[in-house]
Amino acid sequence: MWGIAGSEVNGGDSTELTTDDAPKLSAIEGSKRLAAWTAVDRHVKSEHKVIGIGSGSTVPYVVERIVAQGREANKDRVFIPTGFQSKELIVKGNLLLGDVDQYPRIDVTVDGADEVDKDLNCIKGGGACHLREKVLAEAADTFIVVADYRKNSDILGTTYKAGVPIEVAPFAYAKVLQNLHAIGSPSAVLRMAQKKAGPVVSDNGNFIIDAPFPEEDMQDPYTLLTKLKMLTGVVEVGLFCHMAKAAYFGNQDGSITVRWLDGNREELSSLSSPMPVGDEKNPLDYANGNDVDVNELEPKA
Repeated sequence: MWGIAGSEVNGGDSTELTTDDAPKLSAIEGSKRLAAWTAVDRHVKSEHKVIGIGSGSTVPYVVERIVAQGREANKDRVFIPTGFQSKELIVKGNLLLGDVDQYPRIDVTVDGADEVDKDLNCIKGGGACHLREKVLAEAADTFIVVADYRKNSDILGTTYKAGVPIEVAPFAYAKVLQNLHAIGSPSAVLRMAQKKAGPVVSDNGNFIIDAPFPEEDMQDPYTLLTKLKMLTGVVEVGLFCHMAKAAYFGNQDGSITVRWLDGNREELSSLSSPMPVGDEKNPLDYANGNDVDVNELEPKA
């Protein structure tokens, strides 16, 4: 398991993870961790006191890195969850749990995504949390997305094929489905639970529809979002447009691709600990936290 060592993080007395007996991760999990750690180190600073925690498979690594900043850094912070998963992570990390009712303005929200396009528009909602995720993203002064390399696309729908997640009032789901079939998503379906009979029910007590649209619609996700929001019975749509400031993608080779809202792109690697060609270690040891301090990540030449 991870050890704890004293260090200075974000300008204060803190702790950081060491790599003694660090667990080995798969390539994908390693890339998620690397993206999450780097985003936290760059965007969750000592002056940030209200922090939104998103949902999904990358978010546990976000919380892991925040906890590693130490008790001193976190003692005056409050953390706002997007759903049950993030609430449990906050509680288990001994972090102070808050609610968006109390803190309608958030300093920074860090969240995952199912897919991100070249303009940082996102598909979210694979975990049926996109209503709360969007509230926290909009409430944040800075919204940061973290993901692995598989989520990095030019056009939404390239890799995430399930369709646009749409949260709907249960009373209206059949009519919404009929409308979706008529406006360009003939394959739209009610999302069914995997280990229980019946549909998936969101944390808000609503149903989820997955609506695939053709590429020409996904090239302009904001217009599609507007059209879908106008359907009676729709509570929220899993298209996040013009919201993220930056997206961090962990790559298979232990590097990180950062894409910014202004169109700039960074490729980060650890220049302090290069991986020699032919080294017996897995290159994803970078992402596993071995032989790399994400505080020392620098842009590639």
